[in-house]
Amino acid sequence: MAYHGPSYGLSRECQMKSQAKFSLERAKEALSWVEAVLGRKLEIVNNGHGMRDQLDFAYMLKDGVVLCELINLLCPNAVKKVNHPTAPFKQRENLELFLKGCETYGLKSQDLFQVNDLYEHKNLYMVVDCIFALGGMAQKKGSNVPRLGVKVADENKRIFSPETIAEGGKFIGLQYGSNRGATQHGIVFGNSRKILPTGNLSNWKLIE
Repeated sequence: MAYHGPSYGLSRECQMKSQAKFSLERAKEALSWVEAVLGRKLEIVNNGHGMRDQLDFAYMLKDGVVLCELINLLCPNAVKKVNHPTAPFKQRENLELFLKGCETYGLKSQDLFQVNDLYEHKNLYMVVDCIFALGGMAQKKGSNVPRLGVKVADENKRIFSPETIAEGGKFIGLQYGSNRGATQHGIVFGNSRKILPTGNLSNWKLIE
């Protein structure tokens, strides 16, 4: 367990923003999916009251064992060896192995979280997002697991011929603006304005 003193200033502000992004209902949905895939209930040490907050959510996942088992069911042998000791560095290693397994499964770097996001409770909402991303990838790959999140779209790559690409270069999108053909033809500028001092103008010569 990682313990931290109170945060102040910018650190406190960032911590509060992170906590505001955490949705307990979404976290419960993610854990229910994990339990369905694993085929067992996850342990919560809070006298049987169920998951009450984000700390309970972190407790069930922070040693990395559950997450490694999850990715191995979705992507066999993604994690060769799961560490079961309670030593902190072994737990962190489990989390790193899980994240590498997610990349092997097809998740992008923006779908993943950092080890400290979970282990030190820094950005637990990103852990929830990662689980939802796994659910979406499982749908794309046709895995025989319950649905979670939005299915990851298939790539629709288009290949254009050099002639088509060259033809497209002849046009300037109107959203970028255009000054093609613009000139100063027809614009007439008058004489500059003359400012004369006040008083008797008879002694002053008119300036053309």
